[in-house]
Amino acid sequence: MTAAIKSPGRGATSNEAGRFERFTTELTEDGWDLPEELPPLRTEVREEMARNLITYNKSPDLPFDRSINPYRGCEHGCVYCFARPTHAYLGLSPGLDFETRLVARPNAAELLRRELSARSYKVATIALGTNTDPYQPIEKNRKITRSCLKVLRDFQHPVGIVTKGTLIERDLDILAPMARNGLVRVGISLTTLDRDLSRRMEPRAPSPQRRLGMIRNLTEAGVPVRVMTSPVIPGLTDHELEILLEAGKQAGADAASWIMLRLPREVSALWREWLIEHQPGRAEKVMARLREMHGGREYDPRWGHRMRGEGTYAEMIAQRFKAAVKRLGLSTDMPPLNCAAFAPPPQPGDQLALF
Repeated sequence: MTAAIKSPGRGATSNEAGRFERFTTELTEDGWDLPEELPPLRTEVREEMARNLITYNKSPDLPFDRSINPYRGCEHGCVYCFARPTHAYLGLSPGLDFETRLVARPNAAELLRRELSARSYKVATIALGTNTDPYQPIEKNRKITRSCLKVLRDFQHPVGIVTKGTLIERDLDILAPMARNGLVRVGISLTTLDRDLSRRMEPRAPSPQRRLGMIRNLTEAGVPVRVMTSPVIPGLTDHELEILLEAGKQAGADAASWIMLRLPREVSALWREWLIEHQPGRAEKVMARLREMHGGREYDPRWGHRMRGEGTYAEMIAQRFKAAVKRLGLSTDMPPLNCAAFAPPPQPGDQLALF
């Protein structure tokens, strides 16, 4: 197992090379036996001029067939993030690189406008923030997500947003009018109400209490919000399921969803390292539950299985969720967003309509 790297404010405890790399690097002692702390890891951002923005999928597990992501990597540093393995495609580590070496797409809004203007484009809800958080800290200055929202507003295009970031409140001037036209819905991820556990597991994400405040502020502005109790972590956060749903309901959420902890590719090793570092007494129980749900493996990527697992424990969580949302009056089947309003705005050089 890789030696742990102590880096304050970061989620991963190692930085192994991606699975496509020929060479790896590792920390070694210099032989002097003198205590030496590594300097804090600073966030680096490079720009990528993307060729296209909208990504299409055919997954039966997902309620959308298209998504956009203004950023690669995520500074929130959630150690359990299922998107970490995507950093390997950039020649970077899914570990600390994922949360410290980020990629911004400054031409995202321009590409989105072009793709939505294509005559062949068929409107359907776009998911924003499915891979990395569109409201992570670098959005404060980059404003790429805000630029994309302006395009979606101009086209009257429906969008579903998933985030933990408080910066979404900055964009209420765009989101509230879109919500009045049935064009937007937001999902706020709530994993635990334990501030200490959250800070260690999701080091640069807003506190659980602040996320509840986000739900309250969004719903008071008329933006519908779904509380996402995701991921449910067996043996660590599963006992909070009903409490999280109740807190979301009290904050104003009208819908709810859940997903079991997923450990694809490199995430599995990163998660085990984190458990040993932060929750050594629970590590074996957590991993045993996961293997129980995946036929002896730590993760099973099959469609229809990867999000929830199977077996007695997975069924128990599903039944608890079902009972809680029924008691609280939370919806699990959200009404479709408004696709009928979609209309590309006039562009310079367009021929004026006669009537």
